[in-house]
Amino acid sequence: MTSTSVRAFAPGSVGNLGPGLDILGCATSGLGDSVEATFVASSHGVRLDDPGHPDLPRDPTRHSSAIAATEVLRRANAGKTAVALRVDKRLPLAGGQGGSAASAIAGALAVNVLLGSPLEMNDLLLAALVAEERVAGRHLDNLAPALMGGITLVRSIEPIDIVRLPAPPSLRIVLVHPAMQLRTADARAVLPSSIERQTAMAQAAAVAAMVSALWSGDVSRLRGTVSDFIAEPARAPLLPGFTQAQAAAMEAGALGCSIAGGGPTSFALTDGDEIASTVQSAMVQTYRSSGVEATARIAHVDEQGARVEDVEAMGRYRSA
Repeated sequence: MTSTSVRAFAPGSVGNLGPGLDILGCATSGLGDSVEATFVASSHGVRLDDPGHPDLPRDPTRHSSAIAATEVLRRANAGKTAVALRVDKRLPLAGGQGGSAASAIAGALAVNVLLGSPLEMNDLLLAALVAEERVAGRHLDNLAPALMGGITLVRSIEPIDIVRLPAPPSLRIVLVHPAMQLRTADARAVLPSSIERQTAMAQAAAVAAMVSALWSGDVSRLRGTVSDFIAEPARAPLLPGFTQAQAAAMEAGALGCSIAGGGPTSFALTDGDEIASTVQSAMVQTYRSSGVEATARIAHVDEQGARVEDVEAMGRYRSA
């Protein structure tokens, strides 16, 4: 049965997860981006009918979902095929919640399923990476969890080597989004070009401690592991109110708190919903006391990752 339209969803994510700069990522429940891909008769390639937000480009060579979809067509040897995309953008723009990665993954998955799923997971990641590299940077820490779900460790991009890490069931992620935008390119521009040996050792120890805590299944062992000695000190000055909100989160009982990806969203890890609610209130109130309005939500780890939401093929049916 030939599909004529496919709608796919990819969740938001927290890149870096504290010390794991470009190598650790976590898919978050709730918000994400959806892309609907439809065969069209005219011309060939990818047409972008709805970019998902007025501030996003309609040019398919500049939108992450369309770039990834075009790469899927190329890798599937379907260059003469014409596809139209419509994006449902739910993640904040330049918000540090993996928005460009979610759009890229959803676009890649939708077109791949539309073509009959010729590409495997690694090829989908590479297709989405073409988009992420063009709009945000060459890294998989948001792409991998958005596609695979869960918490992921990127051991290598060439060749792709991703390790899926277990998430304790009680782990909650508090996401606080201040009313500002920070482009990933600008956040990456302030990163140091070199670091001292002592800093590198401390960062490596923090990553190892976090991985060990996750494998142990004991969420309390995450306390003190969310320590970023490289990106956070460089980016914190770009984020008014963050340092104070971080202190408030820790005082309220968070296991750790840092900047989500390139920011401006900050995140805190907690053990359970009750503490998460307390931490959420403390962070939002502290941001506001610093003169920064902020919104917040509580998420858990999205274990499913990207999925097909709807397929049209001689009638409609729902896909799990």
